[in-house]
Amino acid sequence: MTIKIGNKAPAFSVPNQEDRKVNLKDFSGRWVVLYFYPKDNTSGCSIEAQEFTALSKKFEANGAVILGISADSVTTHQNFIEKKGLGITLLSDPAKKTIEKYDVWKKKKMAGREYMGIVRTTYLIDSRGRVAETWDKVKSKGHAAEVLNRLLELRAGK
Repeated sequence: MTIKIGNKAPAFSVPNQEDRKVNLKDFSGRWVVLYFYPKDNTSGCSIEAQEFTALSKKFEANGAVILGISADSVTTHQNFIEKKGLGITLLSDPAKKTIEKYDVWKKKKMAGREYMGIVRTTYLIDSRGRVAETWDKVKSKGHAAEVLNRLLELRAGK
């Protein structure tokens, strides 16, 4: 299933780093930055999470919540947050149900080897639960600022 701008964002219910269920509908009336990343405590994922953390107050001031999601466990998320000093919510989807709903579980290549994994992807979901913007094959460095800029443009009606 391809997620298109303007479509209703697929519903989900997965645990956060505190093992509490988080549902998309919990954020009705707010913007949601839903970013999918491959693995806790890896260099690119650390950069992305730290940059989102650094800008989290600006996202909050503009009515947005940041949710990072991977197939890692709740415990791994707790360790990642503690080790990297993160201030964002991380969601755990080891069964890959939400990951597959958002079409980010794909064939990848590295060092001539093919394997299945999460393709770094971000969805910006508006306050009505519709997909407002998508980024796929994301480069970690500078991505959080790019998402914030787009949020500000969309909120300003651009």
